[in-house]
Amino acid sequence: MYGLVNRAIQQMVTTHHGEEVWQRIKDRADLQDLDFFSTYQAYPDDVTHRLVAAATQELGLSGDQIMQAFGEYWITYTASEGYEQLLESTGETLPEFLDQLDNLHARAAVAFPELQPPSFRCEHSTDASMQLEYRSKRQGLAPMVTGLLHGLGKRFQTPVEVDQMASRDQGDATDLFQVRLCPASAPDASQPDPGVRHE
Repeated sequence: MYGLVNRAIQQMVTTHHGEEVWQRIKDRADLQDLDFFSTYQAYPDDVTHRLVAAATQELGLSGDQIMQAFGEYWITYTASEGYEQLLESTGETLPEFLDQLDNLHARAAVAFPELQPPSFRCEHSTDASMQLEYRSKRQGLAPMVTGLLHGLGKRFQTPVEVDQMASRDQGDATDLFQVRLCPASAPDASQPDPGVRHE
């Protein structure tokens, strides 16, 4: 994983829980001697896995909960880190964006030559319903895709419902998601912020 991913995890934790919690997570992950993550440096995947595992212990949440929250956070984070133009050029609507995910990763690979991107294939049932197939060399990231889809829904002001129809973790050949676009409505103040919060 590139440092950009680990920096995003750090930013999400410090934003919602503070610097002290982040330091405890680093200690649990045995990364206390690592002062910062360099955006364009490739780190072993194990570093990211250790951070997520440590966060589950520190925050009392499951790995799936953390990865889903991180996926949603990733959309806002990458835009704020200078990739807004890349996101804007990928599509003007959520369906268009999903159709162009592989092209987005191909363009990102110019800046991240060691990138091992996932692959997506989107099939549209109707204008408001589609199936998204997700393939990756990495295991265990399907919950992040669910979060990404919700984050993109917010970016395009198009609320979505996401159901995972097939899972590699359950023995299926691929991860498959049903995505339904919902009519826009007023924000529900009772819904929590997507950040990884633990009361």
